[in-house]
Amino acid sequence: MNAQTEKLLIPGAAGAIEVARDVAPEARGVALIAHPHPLFGGTMDNKVVQTLARAFVQCGWSTLRFNFRGVGQSAGVHDEGRGEAADLQQVVEQLAPQGPLCLAGFSFGAFVTSHAVAALAPQRDIHKIALIGTAASRFNVLPIAAELHERTLVVHGEADDTVPLASVMDWARPQVLPVTVVPGGGHFFHGQLPLLRSLVVRHLRA
Repeated sequence: MNAQTEKLLIPGAAGAIEVARDVAPEARGVALIAHPHPLFGGTMDNKVVQTLARAFVQCGWSTLRFNFRGVGQSAGVHDEGRGEAADLQQVVEQLAPQGPLCLAGFSFGAFVTSHAVAALAPQRDIHKIALIGTAASRFNVLPIAAELHERTLVVHGEADDTVPLASVMDWARPQVLPVTVVPGGGHFFHGQLPLLRSLVVRHLRA
């Protein structure tokens, strides 16, 4: 993401996990950001993922991005979200074992993040959650616990043709979990990444 980005390889259940770390000065804690679907070109260098990372660093959070199984230098093969969620927890356990934690994900990464939230919330204080372009039409995205709703930002593009807005509303409605809709926004928020960044910054500073 920038000259200060540190690349790491840590052990995971399927072998090495490739991680990129950006350290914020006097960091408040650590934010972990999950990338979109690996079988459709998703990597930790995706523009939406990098936009999220910049927003977190701007607000004083060090960030961890990592490549899912079979992407970049991460070992293993795609595991439909199961192994990916386990790897996310491995990154947390090894690189952010204590202290304030934020979790964020884009598309498939938002699906994986929902499972990580469910697994980690009983034992960790999750400060903020950001789910962007949540792939609710394609995967079993878990509901967010009611006590975490005020800490959760859900953003979706009105004109998303990869994950229809209606599917995210269907997921959010039973939870009464608000969804921030970007007018005319597509799945990758082309031309609207500065707006996405400002929405995340506003959420982190609230």
